Amino acid sequence: MTGGSLGLRTGSYGSLQLQQIQNGFPPILQTTPLPLARKPSKVLLASREKERVLPFVCRFLGRKKVIMLLLVVLALLVFVSNSFNVNKGMEDKHDIKITSTQNTMKGKDANRALLTPPPHRHTESFTAVHGNSPPLAHQCENFAFPPPPPSSGRKRSGPRPCPVCYLPVEQAIASMPSSSSESPVLHNLTYVYDENPTRTERHGGSEFGGFPTLRQRNDSYDIKESMTVHCGFVKGNKPGDQSGFDVDEADLMELETSHEIIVASAVFGNYDIIQQPTNISGFSRKNVPFYMFIDEETEAYMKNSSVLGNSRKVGLWRVIVVRNVPYTDARRNGKIPKLLLHRLFPNVRYSIWIDGKLQLVVDPYQVLERFLWRQNANFAISKHYRRYDVFEEAEANRAAGKYDNSSINEQVDFYIKEGLQPYSEAKLPITSDVPEGCVIIKEHIPITNLFTCNWFNEVDRFTSRDQLSFSTVRDKIMGKVDWSINMFLDCERRNFVIQAYHRELLEQMPPPRPPRVVIRRTPALPHVIISVKTPPGKKRGRGDKKRHRKVVAVSRDNIQF
Repeated sequence: MTGGSLGLRTGSYGSLQLQQIQNGFPPILQTTPLPLARKPSKVLLASREKERVLPFVCRFLGRKKVIMLLLVVLALLVFVSNSFNVNKGMEDKHDIKITSTQNTMKGKDANRALLTPPPHRHTESFTAVHGNSPPLAHQCENFAFPPPPPSSGRKRSGPRPCPVCYLPVEQAIASMPSSSSESPVLHNLTYVYDENPTRTERHGGSEFGGFPTLRQRNDSYDIKESMTVHCGFVKGNKPGDQSGFDVDEADLMELETSHEIIVASAVFGNYDIIQQPTNISGFSRKNVPFYMFIDEETEAYMKNSSVLGNSRKVGLWRVIVVRNVPYTDARRNGKIPKLLLHRLFPNVRYSIWIDGKLQLVVDPYQVLERFLWRQNANFAISKHYRRYDVFEEAEANRAAGKYDNSSINEQVDFYIKEGLQPYSEAKLPITSDVPEGCVIIKEHIPITNLFTCNWFNEVDRFTSRDQLSFSTVRDKIMGKVDWSINMFLDCERRNFVIQAYHRELLEQMPPPRPPRVVIRRTPALPHVIISVKTPPGKKRGRGDKKRHRKVVAVSRDNIQF
């Protein structure tokens, strides 16, 4: 470092000169020659001229006017500056908009990347079960039931719906697995055909079911890679064709159509009124068919009521008329499409069954995403809202007269001999043995098809109360293979379906009261006191006072606003 680079500095934190003195060194001074005399610059002359002009302006205009003039000039400068900034900001926004537009035009992959949510948290388990990419994450990851509302003092009895977090329809559609789930152990399931079935045992079921023996019943729970079981429709060429549950030729072709998702229901014995689905997206209206099975009795009533025409369409429902029904009990006939949809629709991946008294109020894709795909499940059904034990369910059926008591007792005694026990915590994580079976959400794979086949065989063999046989079939299959059922809360079911009354109950109800008409009279307008002054130039009479007060009844005609 040379001495020429050092110099005198002063500052708040100490000067270089002070530091040198404290260290015992004399200050080093930079020797520079004195500047030579030079002409004054133009800037200096201009400043001197301003100093001469300003006093003259102030004298000529006055100080107040000069100040006002300066304020006006300052305001103009501020206005021009702000206008420049605004125009610049608009140009920046325009540039950003053009840039974003160009980015969105880079292809469909970029659009999907922007619309696609992050991956699902259950990636490994979903890939292991389904063998493909997992569903998409969404805003429902951290959803929890809100606290119950405060008590209003009124007693509310009976079940109620609870909040459910559904994905938007677009995301639910994107969450659909690209391939079917893996069926544990069982990969090939075929069905018994017998043109001349014969009964060999007391509890052999019906001709439609093929009279399976107890040995054949036990074999149906011995899960193997390939199995052949009884599953209704044992006669005829195929289900619906001379099989005892027959449909027209046009409907047979419709049943064989390939679909990703269907929604199905049934009304037999003119027992219910068809409920129209609501909140169905345009995509589902085009791609998800809604099938309603009815018998000839229901068909006649609907035609007489002008509900059903030649189009076989009632709202969203495609009506399929069933002829030559196998049972005299309409409830048993309703179990055929309910439990054997995979036989009627062999080329369908997913199905949602709802009883005829229910109205679907959520899009099918949202229902499937919430109760199947998000849970990595292939079969879902709701728990009963109150009962979870088969013995309690049997007692409730006897008390309500749902079926004759002797048949209920006979079925329960049969299950007791097989080892049926009251429900206890030892069955956890299974939380209930009794379903609310009016809704079934199912993926059509061999293991779920076997479950519904065996469940139908129990209903065909014993009573039509399918809640009594559900847990027996489920536990027998779960004891053989690693498979489970998603039993969700009944209040969640009531969130996406609304339950109506059966037709006979509606007909017994008194007609609704006419709406109460309230006639409101217009309120009377108050009297207004108007003060009247004597016009100028007019002499007041002897009886005249200085002011006169008139009481005028105001009407709506003489009011001016």
